[in-house]
Amino acid sequence: MAPGPAASGPHLTRAAFELIVDEALDAIPSRLLDLLDNVAIMVEDEPPPDEPDLLGLYDGTPLTERDSWWGAGSLPDRILIFQGPLERMCSDLEELRDEIAVTVVHEIAHYFGIDDDRLHELGWE
Repeated sequence: MAPGPAASGPHLTRAAFELIVDEALDAIPSRLLDLLDNVAIMVEDEPPPDEPDLLGLYDGTPLTERDSWWGAGSLPDRILIFQGPLERMCSDLEELRDEIAVTVVHEIAHYFGIDDDRLHELGWE
């Protein structure tokens, strides 16, 4: 997910940022979170250098593409939330909380096989 215009936003400690990510996860219905299997959700400082504005990344095999082979020794899928770009794009803590929540939902949707076009149709930009 890519951000809009750059802003100089809040700069949180990693622990404070992770707490907001946890709050975003807590806001997702438990029956949906219970469907996540073998997924690690992590915060990283910055995205890959070739995508400096990336806010989050789903790294794995979406449920819609899994076959019987998938569960046999597969490494966990990863959802990465990038602190630096999120903080830079937000002007205040409230906006940062909102953007983290949207990014978390966006990346979890990719786990379920929902692509960017469908997310935009649903209003998750």
